[in-house]
Amino acid sequence: MILVTGSAGFIGANFVLDWCAQYDESVINLDKLTYAGNLESLASLKDNPRHIFVQGDIGDAKRVARLLAEHQPRAVINFAAESHVDRSIHGPEEFIQTNVVGTFHLLEAVRAYWGGLPDAEKSAFRFLHVSTDEVYGSLAKDEPAFTETHRYEPNSPYSASKAASDHLVRAYHHTYGLPVLTTNCSNNYGPYHFPEKLIPLLIVNALAGKPLPVYGDGQQIRDWLYVKDHCSAIRCVLEKGRVGEVYNVGGWNEKANLDIVHIVCGLLDELRPQAEGKSYAEQITFVTDRPGHDRRYAIDARKIERELGWKPAETFETGIRKTVQWYLDNQSWVNNVLSGDYRQWLEKNYSERA
Repeated sequence: MILVTGSAGFIGANFVLDWCAQYDESVINLDKLTYAGNLESLASLKDNPRHIFVQGDIGDAKRVARLLAEHQPRAVINFAAESHVDRSIHGPEEFIQTNVVGTFHLLEAVRAYWGGLPDAEKSAFRFLHVSTDEVYGSLAKDEPAFTETHRYEPNSPYSASKAASDHLVRAYHHTYGLPVLTTNCSNNYGPYHFPEKLIPLLIVNALAGKPLPVYGDGQQIRDWLYVKDHCSAIRCVLEKGRVGEVYNVGGWNEKANLDIVHIVCGLLDELRPQAEGKSYAEQITFVTDRPGHDRRYAIDARKIERELGWKPAETFETGIRKTVQWYLDNQSWVNNVLSGDYRQWLEKNYSERA
């Protein structure tokens, strides 16, 4: 059995769905169910006896300790995090509480549990911490991509909180011997992505006839990773990764945000053309850039390929087509997550940038 935290969110839900489809091993699913945690993403597992959902906070050390004692997992995979940069700018405290304090309490509970295991189980146990490339800061256009030894230079409250959590995980390995693994991934996209992030927001707004907001000049560059590829990388690191090591996970797909917008518009023009023959690109609207917006992220994923044999299966062209089609085919899921709170958040974030 494994314990997965934050697994009603975007990446965590995809990981659990893929795990249950490919393995007979049971999953304890711990999620606080904040605005971005959506049990509907896990609806197909509702009657699966190998999937046990528990609503709870990684910062609740007593609850985590009870789950560990009751279910005796061989591994903990930590996806739990506040992860939206814009939200961290408006309200950084939640990011500190979840990403730093929450990770600390989770590590304490796991350390106590691991310390009491028999020697063989103790040796086999793993704590895998899922993090982001944003901890490395921003790259100039001609700089080499981030490697695992790149200096941490976080520039937003979100990335600073994730950097702190990464350092805690490292410290618990070097100080206490906890067998940890850390992955730092590039921008994910794919099914079940909450529509505050770029690609799902574009799809939702385009279909609703709303503006497609582009920050600044739209030339911020990101490396894009299809979420199913990210999940396969995490499984690979869990199985074969060297204890104490960091593995960068990327899709080898550097693209400017404005290019992403035009690609999504082109796919929508093809797959869901407007009756009057207009292109969705006519809805593109440039808005004021956000404070401290990093210019470029890029992941050098050669280490995980060289040491563990992993590389992404999807190109950006295949992955983005699958993603757009999924949103077109799952409009009920989209409509159910578009709550009043979410609409208020969009209004707050984008009205001041108009």
